[in-house]
Amino acid sequence: MTQPNAQHPSIASTLTFEQKLDRLAEVAVRIGLGLGASNGPVQELVMTASTDALPLARRITEQAYKAGTVLVTTMLSDEALALARYRNAPDASFDRVAQWLQDGIATAYRSGAARLAIAGGNPALLANEDPAKVGRANAAFSKASKPAMELITRHEINWTIVASATPAWARAVFPDLPEEAAIARLWDAIFAASRADVADPVAAWQAHGAYLKERVDFLNQRRYAALHFRGPGTDLRVGLADDHLWAGGGTRAGNGVFCQPNIPTEEVFTTPHKDRVDGFVRSSKPLSHQGTLIEEISVRFEKGRVVEANAKAGKEVLERMISTDEGARKLGEVALVPHSSPIAQSGVLFWNTLFDENAASHIALGQAYSTCLIGGEKMDEATLASKGANASLIHVDWMIGSGVMDVDGIRADGSSEPLMRQGEWV
Repeated sequence: MTQPNAQHPSIASTLTFEQKLDRLAEVAVRIGLGLGASNGPVQELVMTASTDALPLARRITEQAYKAGTVLVTTMLSDEALALARYRNAPDASFDRVAQWLQDGIATAYRSGAARLAIAGGNPALLANEDPAKVGRANAAFSKASKPAMELITRHEINWTIVASATPAWARAVFPDLPEEAAIARLWDAIFAASRADVADPVAAWQAHGAYLKERVDFLNQRRYAALHFRGPGTDLRVGLADDHLWAGGGTRAGNGVFCQPNIPTEEVFTTPHKDRVDGFVRSSKPLSHQGTLIEEISVRFEKGRVVEANAKAGKEVLERMISTDEGARKLGEVALVPHSSPIAQSGVLFWNTLFDENAASHIALGQAYSTCLIGGEKMDEATLASKGANASLIHVDWMIGSGVMDVDGIRADGSSEPLMRQGEWV
């Protein structure tokens, strides 16, 4: 199948910034959330964004109402306010969460609201703060938000994540440029990766989704029992969950709405077996995790569980993350992304998982997606676990693929066949 980008050439040079921002908002609403379909449900929308992302949030709100959304509720965050907590709050603060707010969000989702998050914060916001406080705050938030997160990981609702360029993020990505130029470069990269700078963004996304679905169908026909990753610092065998399903190119949520959870996306992914992962693996890109940078991760698995973990930077945060609960040391996702991904070929290190995970094959520690099992959306936790699906309060993706990574598909009889060579599909 022809790469869809070739059929939808960029017209970025003929569009104003405001036009591209409108197109990104339209992609977020119509492709990401799947709103505006004639037979879709009447929905509310819950959106989160930083104060720096207000221009995009306003455009998304406009597009959402045009698509028939009856109410948009936006919750804003501010990085200066977040830092004020770490530098001034009493120690007890870091074990507290506004539980009433998390309960309200879960209630909104159970009532049928869609969910949209605008990413783009400072990837190193908390780099100089006490790692113990960061770990405690992250753990408290994970526990409080579990009811809402379960509805998302089960794809009960339509949800998506998009990105907005922000000054701090732009400075991290393009440190050698003046701030204004860095922000402009980052916006250009976001628009390109999100297919907002082509003649017909919606059609481009539909073609791209079809391309990913071809890969999904191929992998689901193969029914591999495991994947074997080999590369620098990596020799990892990832067993796949019983009755696993590959996904990518969008999903139909439990409410019947077809959505694209990540804008952008280049991955196909499935559920590993929580007890069948063995070997060692090294990250190929840094991980920005809730305001802390974790670089050069290397871990060793035995029978599905991380038994050794190291990092050149952010090791203490990594250790606290994988100590969140028992499932935090096990895999909940494995994803394949070719090195020829447009995001990889852009040469930009985004310091943001939404983008960097779509530049490289990756794994995720923590919660599995039940929709990546045959009939998984109807299973209880015990049944999911019996199939090999992991359960955890966290779900953290980190990148392991590169242009020198080889991947083999392992059949149930133990035989193997090449799946990717030097980062590309065979």
